[in-house]
Amino acid sequence: FIPFLSAIPSFATAPALVMVGVLMIGSVRKIHWDDPAESIPSFLTILIMPLSYSIADGLAVGLITFPLLKAFQGKVHETTIAMWILATVFILKFSLV
Repeated sequence: FIPFLSAIPSFATAPALVMVGVLMIGSVRKIHWDDPAESIPSFLTILIMPLSYSIADGLAVGLITFPLLKAFQGKVHETTIAMWILATVFILKFSLV
């Protein structure tokens, strides 16, 4: 399967990646920039993805910061147990790897 993928030249995949990026940037308008508990995790997610070359690491940073900021704002009831579990798992991942 890998030799098949390596046969596709990069100039053939670049336009698709650019279009995906444009579609993702279109969603940035919907972020509530006046709420730090939403804007900071969103910004960090957007920033970490290209800097770490990893979509998973970007999402992990966002999933760590969102429940923490909600807790600092006193809005723990707006988070779920699943968010706290994921945040804990990602903190362990980053601290142990």
